[in-house]
Amino acid sequence: MRLRPALRADLPRIRQVRHGTAENRLLDPGRASDAEVTWYMDEAVFLVSEDEVEVQGFVCADDRTGYIWALFVIDGAQGRGHGTALLDAAMTRLRDAVHRQAFLSTGIGTRAEEFYRSRDWRPTGINMRGEVVLRSWL
Repeated sequence: MRLRPALRADLPRIRQVRHGTAENRLLDPGRASDAEVTWYMDEAVFLVSEDEVEVQGFVCADDRTGYIWALFVIDGAQGRGHGTALLDAAMTRLRDAVHRQAFLSTGIGTRAEEFYRSRDWRPTGINMRGEVVLRSWL
């Protein structure tokens, strides 16, 4: 497994990864516009995790605010360390940007929520979309 910054050439595979998860399906494409994706690529933290075949996951984080906007690993590659490596790398970038905490939101009762909670992320409430908001101290 190798982590690296995302490239424009990765965008088709990133879309496949984003739509290749059984949980947290993107039902409203407006929630992840092309403009937002390219903003993260150009202005924030956007890393991909790849194996010997192709990109298997990605993470996007806003190093100005400490917000983890997206972390996805395609279903067939889950459980192989991609998510943990991506999250750890994003947290390091946020820590280097002098943040004391990171936050994100995800579906209640999902494997994603379990993943974050198992890494000491703590719930802070529910957002307007009905997702749990989680925080981690850096």
